[in-house]
Amino acid sequence: MIVLVTGATSGIGQATAKAFAKLGNDIIITGRRNDRLLNLQRELEAYSVEVLPLCFDVRDKIATQNTLSSLSGKWKEIDILVNNAGLAAGKEPMQEGSLTDWEQMIDTNIKGLLYVSREVLPLMCKKKKGHIINICSIAGKEVYADGGVYCATKAAVDFLSKGMRIDALPYGVKVTNVCPGAVDTEFSMVRFKGNEEKSAATYKGFKPLTAEDVAQTIIYCSTLPEHVNINDIVIMPTAQANCSTFFRQ
Repeated sequence: MIVLVTGATSGIGQATAKAFAKLGNDIIITGRRNDRLLNLQRELEAYSVEVLPLCFDVRDKIATQNTLSSLSGKWKEIDILVNNAGLAAGKEPMQEGSLTDWEQMIDTNIKGLLYVSREVLPLMCKKKKGHIINICSIAGKEVYADGGVYCATKAAVDFLSKGMRIDALPYGVKVTNVCPGAVDTEFSMVRFKGNEEKSAATYKGFKPLTAEDVAQTIIYCSTLPEHVNINDIVIMPTAQANCSTFFRQ
């Protein structure tokens, strides 16, 4: 199979690319950091699979369109798309929020996902087969203090997944919405702009999910029989009940 993973240079995206490669799938990896893409390419090729690295920012509509519409040969035959590229930027009440942070989240989490899906979904509909897996969040199901805009972008992903599921239904294309709780990746470091103290506090006192935990959930959803589709799945650390309730020790 051909698997396309966006935002593959770190965290859930990287772990997902590795998980699919270990199963013998050829992989298209995308990201903004070319050095990381090339390093990941070498790691994945150790599993004797073919890897196509594509360096672009999903926020850039023209770059996304040009890059994905230029795919040729077998690389156009994408079987699974993992829309993973996304981020949180800042954590303040709305009256104090940064417009730059808001725009970055909206452009990446919503518009970037749409730009990529608009190029790939028609290819799947044409061959009447495929699977789109959108990485959402528990933050797409409920809102928490000082994260309203991030939560809104992930709520959009939740509804876009539902809309894709309906629109792709006549073509036999599966759509799955994966909603993790707290995952120990670069997520908090990005959100807090490199502040290690704030980032570490996010996971203090409990064991969060790992990127590999989420990757294995994605693999599970993607390897079910053809007549079975997981529409929506929420995966949490045992110590997390919902968006804002944790058991910390």
